[in-house]
Amino acid sequence: MRIPKYGMALLNMTKTSLLQRTKQLLPARYSSTKESLSDPKQLNLLPYHVLPLKETLSRFMSTVEPLLTPTEMKRQMKITEEFLNGEGSSLQKLLEDVGSKEKNWLADRWLKAAYLQYRSPVTVFVSPGMTFPRQVFKDEHDFLAYTSKVIFGLGEFNDMVKAHQIPIVKMGNNELDNSQFGKVFGTCRIPRRGTDEIVYNPCSNYVVVIYKNHFYKMQIYDKEGKLIAASALAFQLEKILKTETTVGVAYGILTTDSRDNWADAYKYLSDIHVNRDGLKTIQGALFTVSLDQCTTLKKGEEDDELISSLIHGSGSQINSGNRWMDKTIQLVVNPNGNVGFTYEHSPAEGQPIAMMMDYVMKKLKEDPNFGECGSKDVIPTDKIQFCKPNDRIGQWLNIAQQNLDELAKSLQIKVIKFDKFGKDFIKKQRLGPDSFIQIALQLAFFKMHLEPAAQYESAHLRIFEGGRTETIRSCSNESISFCRAMQNNSEATDEERAEKLRAAVMSHQMYAKLALQGKGVDRHLLGLKVMAMENNLPIPKFFSSPGFVKSSHFRMSTSQVATKYDAFMGYGPAVDDGYACCYNPRDNDIILAISAWSHCKVTDLLVFTKTLEQSFLEMKDILDNSQQSSHSPISKL
Repeated sequence: MRIPKYGMALLNMTKTSLLQRTKQLLPARYSSTKESLSDPKQLNLLPYHVLPLKETLSRFMSTVEPLLTPTEMKRQMKITEEFLNGEGSSLQKLLEDVGSKEKNWLADRWLKAAYLQYRSPVTVFVSPGMTFPRQVFKDEHDFLAYTSKVIFGLGEFNDMVKAHQIPIVKMGNNELDNSQFGKVFGTCRIPRRGTDEIVYNPCSNYVVVIYKNHFYKMQIYDKEGKLIAASALAFQLEKILKTETTVGVAYGILTTDSRDNWADAYKYLSDIHVNRDGLKTIQGALFTVSLDQCTTLKKGEEDDELISSLIHGSGSQINSGNRWMDKTIQLVVNPNGNVGFTYEHSPAEGQPIAMMMDYVMKKLKEDPNFGECGSKDVIPTDKIQFCKPNDRIGQWLNIAQQNLDELAKSLQIKVIKFDKFGKDFIKKQRLGPDSFIQIALQLAFFKMHLEPAAQYESAHLRIFEGGRTETIRSCSNESISFCRAMQNNSEATDEERAEKLRAAVMSHQMYAKLALQGKGVDRHLLGLKVMAMENNLPIPKFFSSPGFVKSSHFRMSTSQVATKYDAFMGYGPAVDDGYACCYNPRDNDIILAISAWSHCKVTDLLVFTKTLEQSFLEMKDILDNSQQSSHSPISKL
């Protein structure tokens, strides 16, 4: 994401202040089967450290300088110095004490503070959509055959996870933690007032199919534990389609609402025996499968509609009720060719989800008979029953529908498939593709708004046991210097602009490297704030200082989720006056899903997307021009 995160996880820290939450941040609540969620092969993962406070604050000051006026910077220096020598020092000792006793002091606190205590809907605000390449289904049979093969492929991937066969990747000399792969299948978020729960069911052997708002339990493993063949699964799906001719009660729409609204409705529903059994069945599934109602796609807006349908279902009168947003993995398939995941961000980041898609797509491409090696022992589906809605339930349903429709209407999203160049060109310039794209996003924002934005990019912390993310603070003095040099009134030459571009890219790469080593500033500062809350201490004024507030208000929320396929991830902005951008840089093109809020008068999504494309081209031009100049006869004299 979210997330979020998330990138979307950052949204959780900017939309809802930690000060508004409970002061006791105890470990999150869990329930699980006895099966381990960790990989027994990975014994050499690093413990998550506590950085020296002076190091973090020094780095923090360098990240806020481009966002502050000289007067604000002077004030920030004083506040930061007072924090270093006073309250910060005391909180640092508390954090160091906690860090000495825990393998990863951040993991459970981050899960709780960034996700489980977040009260806005997971829809749009937390849960991203991850697309598959668009499909062309000739008929219903083709639609169901494809869906069943994807289900089978996800079952195979689940078997690999359980057998600890996911390759262990290294970053330098350090292994990357694979534990997130064991936390996505069978996982579900449970709504509770104030703080949600999360449950893990890694031994699950079934999925829940949702069609016209009806829910069905479908076994994908036979009694011997072997995956059931795709053709047999398709037969079961066909029976569901033939059985349900009318639209059912949209209980799934309740999961799209704010967490406290949904928690109240959930408590009432679960007090009724038949509902309680149904809810537990959905929560225990490996994942859900939404067979959506076919919608007509507008020419030229197919990708926009695809990602919108995955993020929120396109509205209560379309497919938003055909979801269960608490499930970590929701496979969504529409007869119009729209396919992808909606994933709840709490237990994992985006790359494991993208790897699942890569795995399934590779299998489908290589083997036209994929999925037919499975068991033919068909186990009949069971319809999950819910009570008929009374007035109270009807009221919750109406509120959820209204809130979802307003949310879907407010979210604007545009997908760019920039085809003028991709990673190959950027690498030939001896520049990092990710950093190059980050600078292009900053340039586009600066061109539009004539000021820099605090820009968030997620960096994984998988060299640490249970590691999640750190923030790459992309805005720097170097990037702002480049943006100013690119203004029309600048007298900088192309050679000077190219030099500043390279400096901006290098600055981003250096911070990204630090973030991947757990040496960013945001998680350490969060830890200090949490220490104050856990120990009932006042929150230091440092956390309301101009530098902290401005640098944490991420008007650009970004992340890279890479795949070689024609696919991408998308999510909502972190703040009201900002944009979100998730991108997939490929060899010869760049796919970007960009979003903004329609109710904000400051942002303009269409202008931003055009400005971003222009920025890409201008950056290419200055690199090309500077190279030509350096090779001219005059320059060699």
